[in-house]
Amino acid sequence: MTRTTHFLYLHGFRSSPASAKARRMAQWVGDQRPDLRFECPQLPPSPREAMSLVHRLTQDWPAATMAVMGSSLGGFYATHVAQQRGCRAALLNPAVDPARDLAAYIGEQRCWQNPEERFFFRPEFVDELRALQVGALAHPERLMAVIAKGDELLDWHEMSARYAGCRIKLLEGSDHGLSDFDDHLPDLIDFLQL
Repeated sequence: MTRTTHFLYLHGFRSSPASAKARRMAQWVGDQRPDLRFECPQLPPSPREAMSLVHRLTQDWPAATMAVMGSSLGGFYATHVAQQRGCRAALLNPAVDPARDLAAYIGEQRCWQNPEERFFFRPEFVDELRALQVGALAHPERLMAVIAKGDELLDWHEMSARYAGCRIKLLEGSDHGLSDFDDHLPDLIDFLQL
């Protein structure tokens, strides 16, 4: 087994690198794998710009030993990255159709971790999300989805259907933010070969 050398964490909509899961992964990397190249960028509200940033950060990363983890909208982005690069990905309550879901959020938004931090979600961002939609997954065995039946924002049935060919850890309860994230860390670390 080849160990992962480069690791990317992608946060969700209205979230940031200050989210509980992003901070937990940064802490884990610092404690357990300080040799790992770790990136957890603040993603711009524009999906096109977000993917452009991800591309710039990872363009010289070796696909065979890179991994990506994404939560919610970050899970949608991580699916796109995994499809493009052929790398392993862990998806935490991944958004399946954010173009549909986020159309209702056009306008000024506040960051969950810092309500003082605001951004504007523009109508054209919905089309940018649509353009990032990927079809059938080329390598479903390289994807793992942690899906909570207790997710209050996204439909677990839809997530399970989208990632049907992948390794799925279906949780009976939990929530959208995966407040029990630490319970799943060993499985995620193992799957991502961290």
